Amino acid sequence: MKSTLSPAHVGRHTIVPLFSRLRTSRGQANPLASYQELRKLGEVIPAPWGGYLVTSHRLCHQVLRDRSWRVPDLHWRLGQDDSARWSSPASRQMAASLPMLNPPDHTMTRKSLGNIFDRHSLARLRPFIERTADRLTERFFEEAREGSGEFCSLVADELPIITIGQWMGLPEADHEFLRTLTHDQVHTQELFPSRSQLALSDAATAQLRQYFTDVIRERRNDPGEDPISSWLRAWDGIEPDRARADAAVHSLALFMILAALETTSHVLSASVRLLVERPRTWEWLRRHPEDVPGAVEETLRYDAPIHMISRVAPEDCEVGGVLVREGEMVQLMTGAAHHDPEQYADPHVFDIHRAQAHLSFGGGIHYCLGNALARLEATALLNSLLKRDARLHISAPPRWEPRIAFRRMTSLQLALG
Repeated sequence: MKSTLSPAHVGRHTIVPLFSRLRTSRGQANPLASYQELRKLGEVIPAPWGGYLVTSHRLCHQVLRDRSWRVPDLHWRLGQDDSARWSSPASRQMAASLPMLNPPDHTMTRKSLGNIFDRHSLARLRPFIERTADRLTERFFEEAREGSGEFCSLVADELPIITIGQWMGLPEADHEFLRTLTHDQVHTQELFPSRSQLALSDAATAQLRQYFTDVIRERRNDPGEDPISSWLRAWDGIEPDRARADAAVHSLALFMILAALETTSHVLSASVRLLVERPRTWEWLRRHPEDVPGAVEETLRYDAPIHMISRVAPEDCEVGGVLVREGEMVQLMTGAAHHDPEQYADPHVFDIHRAQAHLSFGGGIHYCLGNALARLEATALLNSLLKRDARLHISAPPRWEPRIAFRRMTSLQLALG
């Protein structure tokens, strides 16, 4: 298809400093100014490293909903020049996970999961999640009464691993080990991981691989009603080769851990930070707990756990009037799109009654499977905090991991009063 418009010439000297700033702890503390600059450069911007950056909500939504667009699967990765980046062990492992599969592989793998996190599954999990949220918040307040409490390590990092660990039947003694490896593994999913970060990610991936290999062996010997045992039964009916079936289940188990921890932890810490910074909204929610789900949705828009999503053009096509060639990657800058004034009135205002939907769970066939679980955990945690007769304030500046795609607050120090 011939392009009718040419992309505005945006030089490397403009884009690289902007992304360099975003990739620092200071830049992550307030990325909105950088996103505003990015949107001013255009809806579709040539990336100096190849492909395009998409900044508007309209076009990000369009690409995410279009089922013909592809994800960067293993075939695509092995065809790239940057072999260290795309063919590292961690990258190859990610390419085997559900979010990085294209049809028909995606269709078959998704079907094998069954109806995970459906209404009935969540109803069974809800009491456990609510009890766990209460226990963690009580522990946090005990520490806060002594001066201040570090919310990320005491609560936000704990609730997701306890929840997914309970669901998957993983021993509580393994939780810290899994959480640490997840933090290390995510580097391979970033825009420009350094060699040292890739090495860290590769090492974490190897340890996670061995861990779930052992778990799968145990479930083979002693199957139960847990998800891993269920996936083994499903794949035994799909794949006659047991080694291949085990490999498929291994990828599913690893994907579940990676998807459930890093992103949900951010939603929990971000929602609390945004509300503590807005005492009037906090007090409103205390009196109107029915609005807590709205606060969760606005958190997912205002400060989503993932600020950049990658897609690959299935053929020569136009995006916003710009020609994108088959096989070229576009980076959907959803962090910028969520503050697009063309889509959201007063986008920099945190409004728990906002009606417009967000893009945080993606779209199309890759819409996040765990969206309802993440919402349930965030709602349970906020309800647990709000029902206590206590006011909180931030006692030290939050600290951030220097990333671009995956947001992570490493410290949120809160005090009473």
